[in-house]
Amino acid sequence: MPTRRLFVLAALALLWPASPARADTAADTLHALNAARAAHGVAALRKDARLARAARGHSRDMVANGYFEHVSPGGQGLRERVSHTGWTRHRPRWRLAENIGWGTGGLATPQAIVNAWLNSPAHRRILLSRGLRLVGIGVSSGTPRGEAGATYTADFGG
Repeated sequence: MPTRRLFVLAALALLWPASPARADTAADTLHALNAARAAHGVAALRKDARLARAARGHSRDMVANGYFEHVSPGGQGLRERVSHTGWTRHRPRWRLAENIGWGTGGLATPQAIVNAWLNSPAHRRILLSRGLRLVGIGVSSGTPRGEAGATYTADFGG
């Protein structure tokens, strides 16, 4: 039986500035995120196209370049990825956070990833934050280790 793996990593940044998987995987992930938030009395997240663009790009990049970090080997982090989409342009104050994860086998499903985030204090804090109301989800086929599976990025904004 193949080994199943699941890895998650979280980052939270308070910023006050002067081949991808099927689209329904992202929708299923949003549904699982919002079910978890509802179970804890937190308002549903709204999907955001610009945050999703940043998240999709990061998931693809991690798979293509074999790394699992919030900062790319070239030094680009969450703030830079989201800024390139124009998301921060007309927001005088904003907050960003990111959860990433990858899994193989049954641990590569949206529900398994969301469950892993809920079982990690840092991920849970981000996922259930009342101040983060928007999300973009990027899911890429494959893992940073070159295995069959899926790699997830959830970029949250508020």
